[in-house]
Amino acid sequence: MMLKRLELQGFKSFAKKSVLEFGSPITSIVGPNGSGKSNVAEAFRFALGEQSIKSMRGRKGEDLIWNGTTEMPKSSRASVKITFDNRKKFLNLDFEEVTVERAVYRDGVNEYFLNGTQVRLRDIVEMLAPTHIGPSGHHIISQGEADKILNAKMPERKAMIEDALGLRIYHYKKQESEKKLLKTEENIKQVGSLRRELSPHIKFLKRQFEKLQKNKELRLELRKIFGGYLTLERAYLDREKERLVGEKNVPQASLVRLEKELQVKTKMLKTGAPDEKKTRLFDLEKSLGELRVEKDSLTRNLGRFEGQIASLKRVIELNKNTSIEKLNISREEVEKLEKELKDFSAKIENSTDISFLKSIFKKFLQGISSLLRSEKVVEKDNNYEVELARLEGEKSTLELKIVGTRKREEDIQNSFKILQDEIEKEKDVSRDLERSVFRMKAEESSLRAAIYHLEESEKRLSFEEQNFQNDLKEAKVVSGEAVLDFLKKEAKVAPNADRIALKREIEKIKIRLEEAGGIGPDVEKEFNDITARDIFLEKELADLQTSSDSLKKLIKDLEVELNESFKSGVLKINDRFNTLFALMFDGGSASLTVVKERMRKKKNDEDEAGEILDENNPDFIGDEEEREGLDIKVSMPRKKVRGLEMLSGGERSLISIALIFAVSQVNPPPFLILDETDAALDEANSKRYGDMLESLAKSSQLILITHNRETMSRAGVLYGVTMGKDGYSKILSVAFEEALAVAK
Repeated sequence: MMLKRLELQGFKSFAKKSVLEFGSPITSIVGPNGSGKSNVAEAFRFALGEQSIKSMRGRKGEDLIWNGTTEMPKSSRASVKITFDNRKKFLNLDFEEVTVERAVYRDGVNEYFLNGTQVRLRDIVEMLAPTHIGPSGHHIISQGEADKILNAKMPERKAMIEDALGLRIYHYKKQESEKKLLKTEENIKQVGSLRRELSPHIKFLKRQFEKLQKNKELRLELRKIFGGYLTLERAYLDREKERLVGEKNVPQASLVRLEKELQVKTKMLKTGAPDEKKTRLFDLEKSLGELRVEKDSLTRNLGRFEGQIASLKRVIELNKNTSIEKLNISREEVEKLEKELKDFSAKIENSTDISFLKSIFKKFLQGISSLLRSEKVVEKDNNYEVELARLEGEKSTLELKIVGTRKREEDIQNSFKILQDEIEKEKDVSRDLERSVFRMKAEESSLRAAIYHLEESEKRLSFEEQNFQNDLKEAKVVSGEAVLDFLKKEAKVAPNADRIALKREIEKIKIRLEEAGGIGPDVEKEFNDITARDIFLEKELADLQTSSDSLKKLIKDLEVELNESFKSGVLKINDRFNTLFALMFDGGSASLTVVKERMRKKKNDEDEAGEILDENNPDFIGDEEEREGLDIKVSMPRKKVRGLEMLSGGERSLISIALIFAVSQVNPPPFLILDETDAALDEANSKRYGDMLESLAKSSQLILITHNRETMSRAGVLYGVTMGKDGYSKILSVAFEEALAVAK
């Protein structure tokens, strides 16, 4: 027995932890209506990953959590654990016992655990898929779902049977392959698009690469020519330098000798008597000029003093005449002035007229001024006499200086005339020496001109040397450092060539390189990289195409295998279905028939399955697809029926049970949960139902939720579910002997 234990805590009506042990092939769960026994079946769905809350009689995840009563507070989470016995390794895990747990919280968050370790829902589904166990399917028949397979549309019925036959794995593989195929085709498009995008760039880089290769050939040729040219140029420069050094030695030696002789004769000219006398003559001339300047200055000062003396004498004479008149002032005039001043004082005290006061003040000032002038004239006369005496003394001194200056001027003029005559006599003696110096200077100029021409040649050679160094640098740039090695190798043969012609050839190749354009050395790397990438993409495209072909073949093979397995499974189901149907109805026959229907296409994933089209329907527009389904054909004993819809509820229930059991016998699930599938059976059919249960229990573990005493009697373990005044479900276990007693 693979199903070992079920633990519920906080799930729906099971407020407290409840544990059900499944140690018998058939376990029955009984209890009054409303006690929560159907919650056990829903707990299986919940733990196995059911995502439809509606199928578990709820609207949201919070509805699955114990909501509390006055006696028992509500829970914050609900959890269900299913424990499997994995000693036979029916689950692909290296554990002897495997526990699957799911918990839901009031905020809607769900958690999944595998042996206590949190995992994803996908991990749980993938683990259970090979065992044909899932949250929904033929192995869990909830209350009211017994005839679900009869009510389903034919394509849905086919899907149920495929699921029951364990063919879901083919659909899963097919879907995965189709997803991979879709992804592969997208990758093919992307890789193809990448190659198309790379193609123009590859063509461009190829042209650039070919130019680069051509440039390399030109540079190799340039390196060879550069080697020969540089060798020739180096030899030419060395020869020219040696020649110029030899030609320059002779005039330089002559120039050195001549400069020494010229220096001696020039010194003789500079140190001769005429030069000394010329210097004395120059000094006398300079002294004479200075003396004349001094004489002129003294004469001007003398004239100035004479003018000042004459002017001062006239002033003294004028002051003498004025003083005599002013000193003869009478007493009467003074008394008169005193009287006028007193009158002016009286008038000032009694007057307020500003203009009148101004006039009186003016007359007062005039009177005072007249008196003052009469007193100061004598003082001025005395000062003028002293000044006149001083000026006449300085005049006498200047006249004596002028006489002395004139005497010295005459002496210098006489000495200048005598020295000038002596110099004229000595000029004839130095003329021969001057002519000799002139000839030597002419020869010096000639030598310097020759040396200048040689130096110009040296400058030209230096310029050519600089050009050579520039050419050498350029050779390193355009031809690389290898040109230096080539230069050494070509040193012996290159001098026989024409260096000018080689230079022209170098310029031609440089022009060709310039016309080719500047192509960086990274072009080759980029070309190789992008070519390698294109080759990689080409290989990847081929691999993707191979993968696409393989996936298409795999999908086709899966479809073929699925179709064959389905048809084979339907044949086996029909064999068991027909036998069980005849057993249920004491005769008759039943079978599943594969049919094809034209269905309206789904507008989107949320649409229900398409409906059958009638070609005579005026609304038919041809927007349909052909889908395969399963039809149920029955032939009732002693009764003619045209379709399942004409059967009674009990008959439909019996047919559903017969079909479910037939499918379960063909592909037995590890366990089968039946929730009140026997509710509509009478006593006779209940016995047949019980016999089928015992037969089915040989291949699958059964958990039965029932009210039927016959069904209860076939169970090895009986669990009772009760609900007291506190409002939550409790589990009671009853021994097999007690269960028989209760059943009877």
